[in-house]
Amino acid sequence: MTEAIIWNKIEQFFEENFQTEKHPTIETLLYLIGIQELGSGLQKYTKDDKLNILHIAVCRLLEPFGYYKFTHYDEDGYPHFAEIQPLPELKSNEQQLLMKKAIIQYFIDEELLDKHTLDELHNNHNSTFM
Repeated sequence: MTEAIIWNKIEQFFEENFQTEKHPTIETLLYLIGIQELGSGLQKYTKDDKLNILHIAVCRLLEPFGYYKFTHYDEDGYPHFAEIQPLPELKSNEQQLLMKKAIIQYFIDEELLDKHTLDELHNNHNSTFM
């Protein structure tokens, strides 16, 4: 199964579960993943909250790649991460590709894809796209 097929399934997941546009932006996906990781649900957020939510998503998504490590939750329930290694200098298209790979890995790790897709990935021993 190719990354493109998995990516289409992820886009479909967001369309069906969050009524996003057909091809949601990476920022939209990061925002929704950040809300999921925060566990607070959809509600009104300040501009600073939205930036923090995006940061939570990026840290969580890049944790399996060795860039961040979860450290603790603060008194407001926000997860905090420590930087393990700095991100390399990436061009915009390279950043997009890294985030897509990280989102795919998140969906595999969290078992958010349909059972058939997950079974196929596990049977092919091709369940890590790092």
